[in-house]
Amino acid sequence: QVQLVESGGGLVQAGGSLRLSCAASGRTFSDYRMGWFRQPPGKEREFVAAISWGAGIPSYRTYYPDSVKGRFTISRDNAKNTVYLQMNSLKSEDTAVYYCAASRLAVLASARFEYWGQGTQVTVSS
Repeated sequence: QVQLVESGGGLVQAGGSLRLSCAASGRTFSDYRMGWFRQPPGKEREFVAAISWGAGIPSYRTYYPDSVKGRFTISRDNAKNTVYLQMNSLKSEDTAVYYCAASRLAVLASARFEYWGQGTQVTVSS
């Protein structure tokens, strides 16, 4: 089992930035591909970022859909068992509950994840 706890959500004005964190515990963090999803009110959950697994490598592969590409950046710190989502140039349509997820599936852009956090609310005011 992997336990995931998100933090860093809140209220921000349009054009601003937020950094979400997700602390993992329970298994070897570097063995897991990590991802971020979001679910706006009344809408389907959307896959917004993923980062490949691994340890001691110079760089990780990342995936973003067009809706956030160039504004969101996913990163990981294996020493801290933490994955981050840096969100810049936020828009009102970025308002959602953001979820962290972990998977042993190596396919970077797959939306299949086995473990999920409880979510953190991000609200962007216009």
